[in-house]
Amino acid sequence: MTRVLGPDQVAEAVSILRAGGLVAFPTETVYGLGADASNDDAIARVYEAKGRPTGHPLIVHLADAKQLSVWSVTTDERVSRLAQEFWPGPLTLIVPRSNRVSLLATGGRETVGLRVPNHDLTRSLLDQFGGGVVGPSANRFGHVSPTTAAHVLADLDGRIDAVLDGGPAEVGIESTIVEIVGDGPVVLLRPGAIAVDQLERVLGEVLSDGRSGDSRAAGMLTSHYAPASPVRVIESLVDLDRGAKTALIIGRDSELADMDGWHQENVIWTEQLPADAAGFARGLYAALRTGDSHNPSEILVLPPTSGAMLDAVLDRLAKASAIG
Repeated sequence: MTRVLGPDQVAEAVSILRAGGLVAFPTETVYGLGADASNDDAIARVYEAKGRPTGHPLIVHLADAKQLSVWSVTTDERVSRLAQEFWPGPLTLIVPRSNRVSLLATGGRETVGLRVPNHDLTRSLLDQFGGGVVGPSANRFGHVSPTTAAHVLADLDGRIDAVLDGGPAEVGIESTIVEIVGDGPVVLLRPGAIAVDQLERVLGEVLSDGRSGDSRAAGMLTSHYAPASPVRVIESLVDLDRGAKTALIIGRDSELADMDGWHQENVIWTEQLPADAAGFARGLYAALRTGDSHNPSEILVLPPTSGAMLDAVLDRLAKASAIG
């Protein structure tokens, strides 16, 4: 059985990590599955617990931006600018690794993803631990990411040593990932809560879009973040198949009334999410998990149409609905 640790048990979580154990921890984005980033045996346990391919790199979480020079050999001032502006926060920087970083954690690559999370409980964990902690999402590989401790247990109970319960995640989807290697442009690999225009304002340059390239960072596979039930994104309630029993996530409450009484008979579950993209993102993964628990023929998602996180929400829905 996996232990559930409260906010007053950070020292116990640190002891588990130092002993080579696995501790799921909260961040503002989703819960991560933590292990000592300097311990190859512990890192190997992360891959095993998640069922994650070993060529799929892990993000290393740090307590403070001052540790960047320990885990990376980059001298690019653009990295420093982004770290100063957005750390702690939901931004992961892919940069050249130092020898401190295990090739097992990077999937054999000479780059590493680094992030300083914006969550007081985990900042305390990282500060007391004193080193880097790898932290992919604390779920089975490819499945819906966890935004509560209960979600972690649903996927990994008995597979990991403990979960540090810090309450629901505030952002609800994974961090923005950008790559800064060599003299080329800054490359967007995964959209998130930090939008492209925010990054470009700080950098004074236009980002290159690398999302269609090879999978060199977390969350870049075509199919990801997916529940067991098929997911289909719809543009309007007109797209509903009114002869099928299904589950439906509603993002635009103004359209709910258009369903009249029909949905009481044909839709086995509905959930209304905020119409703005940030609010939708906060509840999306929990809604997908709840919908999946009803074992529907499919989950239909009516996404938001505006908001600063719209690109990130649509990215996650595209991966959740992909076949393969």
